[in-house]
Amino acid sequence: MSQHPAIAPGNVAVVTGGASGIGLSAAKTFAAAGMNVVIADRSDRLKDAAAEIRAASPSVQVEAVETDVSDPASVARLAHVAQAMGPVTVLMNNAGVGGGGHPFERPDAWRRVLETNLFGVLNGVQAFTQAMIDHGRPAVIVNTGSKQGITTPPGDTAYNVSKAGVKALTEGLQHTLRNTPGCRVSAHLLVPGFTFTGMTGRSEKPPGAWTAQQVVDFMLERLAAGDFYILCPDNDVSRAMDNARMTWAMQDLTENRPPLSRWHPDWKDRFEAYLKEALGGG
Repeated sequence: MSQHPAIAPGNVAVVTGGASGIGLSAAKTFAAAGMNVVIADRSDRLKDAAAEIRAASPSVQVEAVETDVSDPASVARLAHVAQAMGPVTVLMNNAGVGGGGHPFERPDAWRRVLETNLFGVLNGVQAFTQAMIDHGRPAVIVNTGSKQGITTPPGDTAYNVSKAGVKALTEGLQHTLRNTPGCRVSAHLLVPGFTFTGMTGRSEKPPGAWTAQQVVDFMLERLAAGDFYILCPDNDVSRAMDNARMTWAMQDLTENRPPLSRWHPDWKDRFEAYLKEALGGG
């Protein structure tokens, strides 16, 4: 498989939320490609995760930096450590939490989710981007979003808001980078499907879920192809189904339907008929 030129031996990859899940799989994969790796997390598993990466790729440098991504000063310290190792050509703003709530409950949980999921990404972008532009090498910034930030289903509204913000931030970032003279940095929005990680709260992988490594492999394939939106399928949901669901969600606005009409009892049958037709079944 061809690689994006940012993923090259001797360059530095920084992964937040790197102690587990998609972040750890990405860090291992970057190290296996010969990159020096910095993983950042607040997890107790941080040191063990770094040891796993070193054991698998003993020839590269691996640093584990305890980081609170919601704190700009903590992310600035992370950038200082990473930049001392060499040119950072991969920044993966991946740290995230759930468990916010609906719009009029749990303000402290809302603040925690937004400060980690949205401001954590913004802090990473602001701490690293200019130096990545200045060193002049091909480089990528990958921000981890969510399908919940696109279709915004009922449930954890705080999480949806945070991931919708990541989508808008990353779109704006890529537009700015694209219009910066001489810039060789590009931004990309990673949108995982159903993925078996610690956030699923399950001890065994459900049949419908992808592994974290499958998400990383798909991400690398699409980075090499130059995709901005890296929209991952899973074992239950195809790209065609994702496209149909997202189109319906946008049509709530353009067709002046009730918000989240996909889950509205008055629209249930119409959505199911639309989905069947969109997938070629009607």
